[in-house]
Amino acid sequence: MLYGTGPLCSVCVNRFGCRPVMLVGGLFASMGMVIASFCTSIVQIYLTAGVITGLGLALNFQPSLIMLNRYFDKRRPLANGLSAAGSPVFLCALSPLGQILQHEYGWRGGFLILGGMLLNCCVCGALMRPLESPKKSEVTKEPAEKKVKKKLLDFSVFKDGGFIIYTLAASIMVLGLFVPPVFVVSYAKDLGYQDTKAAFLLTILGFIDIFARPVCGMVAGLKWVRPRCVYLFSFAMIFNGFTDLMGSMSVDYSGLVVFCIFFGISYGMVGALQFEVLMAIVGTQKFSSAIGLVLLAEAMAVLIGPPSAGKLLDATGRYMFVFIIAGIEVTTSALVLALGNFFCIKKKSDEPQTKEAAAEREELNKSEDKTPEDAKVDSIEVEQFLKDEPEKNGEVVTNPETCV
Repeated sequence: MLYGTGPLCSVCVNRFGCRPVMLVGGLFASMGMVIASFCTSIVQIYLTAGVITGLGLALNFQPSLIMLNRYFDKRRPLANGLSAAGSPVFLCALSPLGQILQHEYGWRGGFLILGGMLLNCCVCGALMRPLESPKKSEVTKEPAEKKVKKKLLDFSVFKDGGFIIYTLAASIMVLGLFVPPVFVVSYAKDLGYQDTKAAFLLTILGFIDIFARPVCGMVAGLKWVRPRCVYLFSFAMIFNGFTDLMGSMSVDYSGLVVFCIFFGISYGMVGALQFEVLMAIVGTQKFSSAIGLVLLAEAMAVLIGPPSAGKLLDATGRYMFVFIIAGIEVTTSALVLALGNFFCIKKKSDEPQTKEAAAEREELNKSEDKTPEDAKVDSIEVEQFLKDEPEKNGEVVTNPETCV
């Protein structure tokens, strides 16, 4: 639901704005969990906790990224890294929290409490106040015929070669990116370790991921790194791919721990940079449409990647091949993005609104240079005024030209 509903979320954001969409998404996410607490069959749970809550979380995901793009410019990479760190934090916390809730209140009570917690998404949405509008005196009125209606879904992004290359690379990447976290626990069990010890590997991975994302965002925001953010993202994917290849050779628990540490670092780098790079490629105006279309393309890859890895495991019975294929897929995506950026993508400024801001400044300068009609005064009128004013008072007119 998070990936497949990308275009729908983009249309909603472009039509209604980020704040209303996030408020509605929080209500849907909470409502799905609350209704799930009254379900009597697994199908009903799929529809409520899966579809309704999934749709609500999708409606929360895109507005949060779009608002980051609108609120931040200079420190946007760091903002992306800090916001992305929230995902591993709650992934680490929700697993033990779910066990506690089930033990204390049962699964129905657990769903009900989680539904109440998801209402906090509405609070986050309410805090998304719009940017300050310009003063009325500074607003220039434009003719009605010049106003262009904003598109609900801007397909012109497909004319951008950078967007096409990014979408292709991201789709290849997600074929293998999520495979190791799905199979690492069962890999440890297959080596003969207990369930709790095997599950602890995900905790290690998530803990490292928490710190990797903001640190990577901080590095990406450096003056000499930000213009080359695409190559940093490519390096992160290559790092992740080689980590998968090395993880395929793990034969004991210590090897899997080392794998989870390095995978957490590389996974955090990818998570912190993937949307920052997309923002830099398409710019602010088209980002809301671009992210929805990218997520739709990634949804198809997500439906193929982990299931095909499971089939490969059933056919071979060895986790080594699963990790090798995942590593090859992620590494291939890095090469596609890096080479495509080097040969095809036009270099853009690290500030997505540079062209728009320059155009606005040019229009402002033109408007300031134009003297209003009311302010223009004829020199003849001034001379006549100086001549007539003394005569009214009975004084002698003094001509500057004859004055000694």
